[in-house]
Amino acid sequence: MPRAFLIVIDSVGIGGAPDADQFFNGQLPDTGANTVGHIARDVGLNVPTLAALGLGAAVKLACGEAPAGLDVTPTGAWGAATEISRGKDTPSGHWELAGVPVPWDWHVFPDTDPAFPPELTALICELAGTEGILGNRHASGTAVLDEEGEAHLRTGWPICYTSADSVLQIAAHEEAFGLERLIKLCHDLAPTVHDMRVGRVIARPFLGEVGNFKRTANRKDFAIAPPSPTICDYVHDAGRTVHAVGKIGDIFSMRGIDDLRKGRDAALMEHIHDLADAAVDGAFVFANLVEFDSEYGHRRDAAGYRDHLQWFDGELAALLPKLKPDDLLIVTADHGNDPTWAGTDHTRERVPVLVHGLGARALGQLQFVDVAATVAAHLNVPYAGQGKSFL
Repeated sequence: MPRAFLIVIDSVGIGGAPDADQFFNGQLPDTGANTVGHIARDVGLNVPTLAALGLGAAVKLACGEAPAGLDVTPTGAWGAATEISRGKDTPSGHWELAGVPVPWDWHVFPDTDPAFPPELTALICELAGTEGILGNRHASGTAVLDEEGEAHLRTGWPICYTSADSVLQIAAHEEAFGLERLIKLCHDLAPTVHDMRVGRVIARPFLGEVGNFKRTANRKDFAIAPPSPTICDYVHDAGRTVHAVGKIGDIFSMRGIDDLRKGRDAALMEHIHDLADAAVDGAFVFANLVEFDSEYGHRRDAAGYRDHLQWFDGELAALLPKLKPDDLLIVTADHGNDPTWAGTDHTRERVPVLVHGLGARALGQLQFVDVAATVAAHLNVPYAGQGKSFL
């Protein structure tokens, strides 16, 4: 039986979203944002494997112009996918790629100080066993450690913050506050936050001293469960093995998932290589590589983003020869995060759909849900979700 590999390179958008004018970074609409295109324009981009799969052609399809250095004739199948969910966040993008567009509007906390309603703040304090919280505003996850880390170590209060996404993040020192205590706080808070239609509560542990705080790899997302079956459920229910790599287990609340592997992106790529060697016939490997987004997009680090793309390109070149003749590999993204753009939030963009295993083919304009339908068709499992297979 054939296998399917779906790798989401988090936030690697290609511009051209038709509704970008309805999404904002501060007061600036996302119109014209183009993660791949602007990285190539501003700092250069050398990704021969992705280019051969059709990355440049996908950018051109999305927004009308191929970036310098990527305008090559593809040897893979390629297209550009448009999202219909009313969010430019991780759950929206992943759910829709898995066949389930978000059927509601997410709740977003206001960009005010304080950002959280008093009753929610009181609940956090009760669950944390503290007299108050720090932060309570829209903030960059790294900047807020510099701004509130000293007070956190002094008071023991958790650092709570949000963004333009539907999310509540809680940062705490792994040793001073306790990692298990932080995870339990987020776990116990999540049902109340989910009832508000807030997509995720994220535990953001860190270590270090004042002036040198570093987030650790022990992040944990508590995401609201998808409202209907996803591609993971359909594959699992057909008796196949579903391997989740990275944040996938958190995003889908471990539903329909048999095996979970976590770590930083370099370790996650090792897991993907191992699964290419060892995963049984009929398996589905669903991976998310988050550091494009978390380390470089939000921090508006175009050079770092470029370097990470080039690192992934090398890893992809090593992965492709390991795939079996009847394997399908899809590389895509969940939203954009243009590191040359204003602000620090995601950008509303189309995403590439790059496919190894179909030969050279133009797939055209796609919907996110077409990815799930294609995985189901390739694995020959029953599927009642949305989308149209491009096989």
